[in-house]
Amino acid sequence: MSLPEIKLGRPRAGTDSPSLRERLDAYVRLVRLNKPIGIFLLMWPSLWALWLAGAGHPPWGVVLIFIAGVVLMRSAGCAINDYADRDFDGHVARTNARPLALGIISPAEAVAVFVVLSLIAFGLVLLLNWQTVALSVVAVVLATIYPFMKRYTHFPQLFLGAAFGWAVPMAFMAIQADIPAFAWVLFAATVVWALIYDTEYAMVDRADDLRIGIKSTAILFGRYDRLIVGLLQVLMLAMLVWVGAAAGRGLMYFAGLGVAALLAVYQQWLIRERNPKRCFIAFLNNNYFGMAVFLGLVLDYLVHPAVAA
Repeated sequence: MSLPEIKLGRPRAGTDSPSLRERLDAYVRLVRLNKPIGIFLLMWPSLWALWLAGAGHPPWGVVLIFIAGVVLMRSAGCAINDYADRDFDGHVARTNARPLALGIISPAEAVAVFVVLSLIAFGLVLLLNWQTVALSVVAVVLATIYPFMKRYTHFPQLFLGAAFGWAVPMAFMAIQADIPAFAWVLFAATVVWALIYDTEYAMVDRADDLRIGIKSTAILFGRYDRLIVGLLQVLMLAMLVWVGAAAGRGLMYFAGLGVAALLAVYQQWLIRERNPKRCFIAFLNNNYFGMAVFLGLVLDYLVHPAVAA
């Protein structure tokens, strides 16, 4: 289908060249360092896994490697996402001022940024055991293919969740050189979480996505979107309860899940009228959801230490 002609947010004159300051700002926006929500959504499952794998005392060197890897791979993912969406972003109100849409950064430059950041992240992983290095290859593949999935499936969020959640088995492998069964349940919970928050995110762009032919769970779920998001929230919390029980966690961990459950209810309230601005606030609120789970886990290990699983 042909895309409609829509005026971009800040079109540049064809003969103008961006200044150095504009170029640097464009690179910051390309990798979304000005919008760190994606870093947090990727970081929280990594920290959950690191604390569980390390029984509340993960090696700080490993923690720092994972945090740096989160920032690098999320940034790399944004660059390849904008490359994949370069023909669509200019036709969506929320994305029409992205650097590629404005022509400040070329598609080739976006791919180069993705490759360089991925290689730096891979270099960090080389400091860990060989099993974790092998798992990191899967992470790069998932980060590469996710942005293109919205062309072919209404469930691109499954690929996003797998990409964001793959840090969970990597964390267990890095610390324990093994991946226990409950770690895979935690990975599955992270995938479900991505379905939740990225559906809320897709509800923001639903009208534009319908117009230009992009697929998403928000479009697929239609008028059942709130119900399905609610059921997924219950499923995720149930999985996290199972993980806590399997890991021998106590009251503080489950109190953290209680706070997370209240935040899930708040998100339902925000999206009740499907207002795009409120749906975006609901999406952002997932940062506090992930934080609540992590703080509950940290406090629980402080008051109820345990031997590594």
